[in-house]
Amino acid sequence: MALGAVSLVTDVSAEMVTAVLPLYLVVGLGMSPLAFGALDGLYQGASALSRLVGGHVADRAQRRKLVAGAGYAVSAACKLALLAATTPWAIGAVLAADRTGKGLRTAPRDALISLSCPPEEQGRAFGVHRAMDTAGALLGPLAAFAVLWAARDGYDAVFVVSFCAAALGVLLLVLFVREPSGVTAPRKGAEKNADRNADKKRHRPGALRSLARTSGLPRLCLIAALLGVVTVSDSFLYLLLQRRLDLPAPYFPLLPVGAAAGFLLLAVPLGHLADRIGRRQVFLAGHGALLIAYVLLLAPWGGGPVAAGAVLVLLGAFYAATDGVLMAAAGPLLPTDLRASGLSLVQTAQALARFAGSLLFGAGWLYFGPEGALTVAAAGLAVALAAVAALSTLHPHPHPHLHRRSPS
Repeated sequence: MALGAVSLVTDVSAEMVTAVLPLYLVVGLGMSPLAFGALDGLYQGASALSRLVGGHVADRAQRRKLVAGAGYAVSAACKLALLAATTPWAIGAVLAADRTGKGLRTAPRDALISLSCPPEEQGRAFGVHRAMDTAGALLGPLAAFAVLWAARDGYDAVFVVSFCAAALGVLLLVLFVREPSGVTAPRKGAEKNADRNADKKRHRPGALRSLARTSGLPRLCLIAALLGVVTVSDSFLYLLLQRRLDLPAPYFPLLPVGAAAGFLLLAVPLGHLADRIGRRQVFLAGHGALLIAYVLLLAPWGGGPVAAGAVLVLLGAFYAATDGVLMAAAGPLLPTDLRASGLSLVQTAQALARFAGSLLFGAGWLYFGPEGALTVAAAGLAVALAAVAALSTLHPHPHPHLHRRSPS
């Protein structure tokens, strides 16, 4: 719950910036869709290497909270740096640093969650965390809307309030989050000797290579990458909705609210459902919801706002069925002493794929128009879903039994 509170406050900060950024860059600064695709891809993909670094350092030092805290602090500092960034590419550099901080913290944070609960409850635990995280994502755009409404074109004010929220998140982490009991605490006698032997095994050069031989993990990385490359960035979907609705600029930050509300309402029940019926089924169903959202965006609209609301709810359902569920599927596959490193591999595969997907969609928007690019993305997602269904398993059992423990 403490990590959930940290994520809630931090996501208020992050989503305040994310909610205003697409309109600010494309409409306010005149950035082309291709350039925005590159920048958005950088925003998504900059965390790829830092995820691996964060996971490896956290496991090697057995200081998951410390590494996660460093990542949160870097992201908080970047909110103030946005005040000094006056060009699109300067903003891009700050956003890349912000995503680097996110990458550093994500795997250690998820490892803390995974190590705090038994394997058969991973889906529910990640669902609760993602629900609290998404409560922040819901409040962030509302806060940005309120700031912009009070101060027209007040982007600097948005950045300052965002920094204050991020700083509060770091403070909550320092005061209330603890390492899981028994993970880093020293023990006596034979158990201490066994831990030293485990440390030696963990730190030998082949430790990371052992993750590649972990049953189910390479396939999970492949599935995350295959579906990630055909996942259109939220920012592009919101721009498409804004064009369809001819939405005034001050109202643009409200678009993520619908998606966040769907995510918030569905994260816990879908996480629990994944524990009961199987994580593969829920994960694939989430991507099916995303495909329906694409089709709705391409269809002629009769009721405009109603269809737009349906797209946002489906987007929220997609994240509720995939984000925490993917980590819940990966966690029990991994030994305790390599939990953060293994989770970071899955996250990195997905992040790099989404980086490529943003570049491709931005180029498609420029050369084929938004509808043409989305049509290609929808077709690609349908093919990818069929391929993943053939590959078969995210995790074959509703109650995973592949939980592997370090020597003790």
